[in-house]
Amino acid sequence: MLPTSSSDGGFGTLLKNRPFLALWTAQVLSQVADKIFFVFLIALLVNYQPPPGLENSARSALLFAITLPAILFGSAAGIFVDRFDKRQILVGCNLLRGLLILAMPLLPREFVILIIIGFAESVLTQFFAPAEQAAIPLLVPRQGLMSANALFTTTLMGSLIVGFAIGEPLLTLAKTGGQFGQEILLGGLYILGAAILYFLPIRKSGADPQIVQAHPWHDFKAGLAYLRSDRLVSSAMVQLTILYSVFAALTVLAIKLVPKIGLKETQFGFLLAAAGIGMVFGAAVLGHWGDRLHHKPLPLIGFLIMAASLTMFTFTNNLWLGLTLSVLLGLGASMVGVPMQTLIQRQTPESMRGKVFGFQNNVVNIALSLPLAIAEPLTHAVGLRVVMLGMGTIVSLAGLWAWYSTRRVLQDVI
Repeated sequence: MLPTSSSDGGFGTLLKNRPFLALWTAQVLSQVADKIFFVFLIALLVNYQPPPGLENSARSALLFAITLPAILFGSAAGIFVDRFDKRQILVGCNLLRGLLILAMPLLPREFVILIIIGFAESVLTQFFAPAEQAAIPLLVPRQGLMSANALFTTTLMGSLIVGFAIGEPLLTLAKTGGQFGQEILLGGLYILGAAILYFLPIRKSGADPQIVQAHPWHDFKAGLAYLRSDRLVSSAMVQLTILYSVFAALTVLAIKLVPKIGLKETQFGFLLAAAGIGMVFGAAVLGHWGDRLHHKPLPLIGFLIMAASLTMFTFTNNLWLGLTLSVLLGLGASMVGVPMQTLIQRQTPESMRGKVFGFQNNVVNIALSLPLAIAEPLTHAVGLRVVMLGMGTIVSLAGLWAWYSTRRVLQDVI
């Protein structure tokens, strides 16, 4: 099933691995479809009028419906992934997402229908994500996991930048192809992804009858017990949580930061896009030369780069310096995210991967939600500079803690 090469040749060697190439291609299709689907739902609010009293909060209600499953079902989805065939979960989730979108023209044009569709699509995504992460170590040899995670991070950030950018033009173009052209485009992307995933050679994994007969609550407690017992995995998850919290806060704070460097508040996307470019560049470097850098304290370096960038943001009024700092922030983030995701995949036994990645999705989504709620009120209370300096301090301490707690064994695992 796995390539027999003993060395990690970066992206070139990885892309010769046909099963992984299929998984990665399906990821690209699914991620782009996810971003276009979000744009599609927001655009449909014009045709799906909300009930009286919700006119001014229709978008917030829709965003809440999309976000809620990530918090409610992350852990449960991980347990499910460990119990059943990962290939079938991947295929089924994409197929159902595609069919839901294709069925939309047949359903009443009511706001509650839009809410249900958004909620259901998000629920399916919660099952797809841990199955995808758990499938990577089944298709890639241990020494190739750094490159695999770097490539997934690259395409994840690339789809975030490209998907939102091309969403509206693609939907407009699809509409010219017929009344239901948009639904056919989106549904077709998911179904094409399902067709590619159907041929993954991982049919028998996760189907142990003893695991299936065990009670889900037992699985949940087993996952928690494993995280408590494995300090490296729990430490990696804490570092990823801090990483995503910083970026969630940055999505809010960017609106306040851009006027300082000469942009309009509506142009805050430039800062986020610059950070995305930094992450793509960092992930590409790690993917190609990760085998030469694995012995370096990458998370410590990454956190310190992020802390320096956040601190310097508070003292700059120059556009190009601000964008450069944002690129450096993304570069530092990739030096934390890629190695820590690789560590979790290498260190976690196959029977625990679904549960661990389910917990990770839960924690990450909470980490994304909490800063969104408190960043703006905190800025109004103490000021933008204090918040940015506080974030820089927290990130610095996180890097030092991570290095101190794992420095003796981390280089042997990554």
